[in-house]
Amino acid sequence: MSEQPDKIISGDLADDEAAQAAAALDDRRARLVRGWIVPSIVGTALLMTTLNASSVVTALPAMASDLAAEPLRLNIVITAYLLALVVFLPVSGWLADRFGAKRLLMVAILLFAAASAACGLAQTLPQLIAARLVQGCAGAMVAPVGRLILLRSTPRHELVGALSTLTMPSQFGPLAGPLLGGAVVTFLSWHWIFYLNLPVAVAALWLVRAYVPDVPAQPVTRIDWKGIALMGVGMGALIYALDNVMRDDVPAVLLTGCAVAAVVSMVFYWLHARGRADAVVDLSLFGVRTFNAAVIGGAFFRLIPGATPFLLAMLIQVAFGMSAFEAGLMTFMTAVGSLVMKATAPPILRRFGFRRVVVVNGLITAAIFASYGLFSPATPHWLVMVALAAGGFFRALQFTSTSGLAFADMSDAQMGRATTASAIVQHLMQSVSTALAAILLYALMTASDAASLTTATVTPSFPIIALVSLISLAWFVRLPGDAGAAMTTRAR
Repeated sequence: MSEQPDKIISGDLADDEAAQAAAALDDRRARLVRGWIVPSIVGTALLMTTLNASSVVTALPAMASDLAAEPLRLNIVITAYLLALVVFLPVSGWLADRFGAKRLLMVAILLFAAASAACGLAQTLPQLIAARLVQGCAGAMVAPVGRLILLRSTPRHELVGALSTLTMPSQFGPLAGPLLGGAVVTFLSWHWIFYLNLPVAVAALWLVRAYVPDVPAQPVTRIDWKGIALMGVGMGALIYALDNVMRDDVPAVLLTGCAVAAVVSMVFYWLHARGRADAVVDLSLFGVRTFNAAVIGGAFFRLIPGATPFLLAMLIQVAFGMSAFEAGLMTFMTAVGSLVMKATAPPILRRFGFRRVVVVNGLITAAIFASYGLFSPATPHWLVMVALAAGGFFRALQFTSTSGLAFADMSDAQMGRATTASAIVQHLMQSVSTALAAILLYALMTASDAASLTTATVTPSFPIIALVSLISLAWFVRLPGDAGAAMTTRAR
């Protein structure tokens, strides 16, 4: 009589075990999608923009020759993209909340691809500038909107791993771009720098549509047009002034006017935005300690990744006399170090916590960057490559840590505004750091009465920028010991 109940109980247990195994498998698949597949897909779109932005620099001489323009005038090809990028960034978060992040990301990829095709087909400099302006508007939406999708679709304790995958293109693109640009210009033509975006865009569109979750639109307030105008004028004027401060063909009056306009616009924006919940950049977010430290403190750290490609190019190509392709192969080791970091960031942050990592790793990153100033033409190439790989690893770890820390204490309702504010500071510092590095080199040349760049004039720039980056520690050391704990601990 007891055999039948025993069989029933045994069958129920087997069913429960099978159900638990199936649930565990589904959970692993879901974590794989959230932690690797979706960030990699969004990162592919981000890589398209970062590679294009950095590889264009290498192609400027070829563009000047083909378009019958002065090489110095081709600087506007870069400036036009950056201006459109920073001016349009403030509205990207509002558009994502209004129309849905996934839909906006697909539109941005499509628009970037169309603008890339227009750049490749340009026959005159004005046509190329117009296409680059459209490309900058599209690029302004890709990074913040892609990050917003991850923030709203990934559990907090999985965000560090997802963000480390997503931020990899930010480290990889600027360093691989010159190598790609040099190869394309050498073996094909400068037009292909833009045409190569088209198959990447097609693949990214299909993958986003198939695998990226559909993050719903959010309730939005009235768009802050006045704030957008003030922020756009301020950032655009600042970038233009810094980018052209060393050019003899730009009047000093114009540069001074741009600098004054930048300061005045930012002051008026602060007066306009304080206490306003609908401001395009919500100043109340900076009252959150983790966000304030990650964004403001992290801005000083970002001087290092922003200046690295430019300073290494000046040192290895100009001072050491290596070719662009040889220099690209050598500096590519920095990207290799960044890729290795991806798998190690989550366990490091779980073991030591955000505060200890950003403080200690900030010191390590600055020390390695300062050591680049010891390079000379006699330094063995293998030693240079090891130092560059180590620098890429620790720099990417700091970048991932600050990116995750910024959103540790943000509510779902704040994610869109926090993403916009963080992206604005990141892109602004990326633009400003290169200009500041160029100004620093000019000052070092002037101080040493050198007629051209030499090893002796370039190498001091590395320890100087490393010391300035340590200002970030003033924010990091004041963080509580458990800062960002929600990002590394599974909710129970």
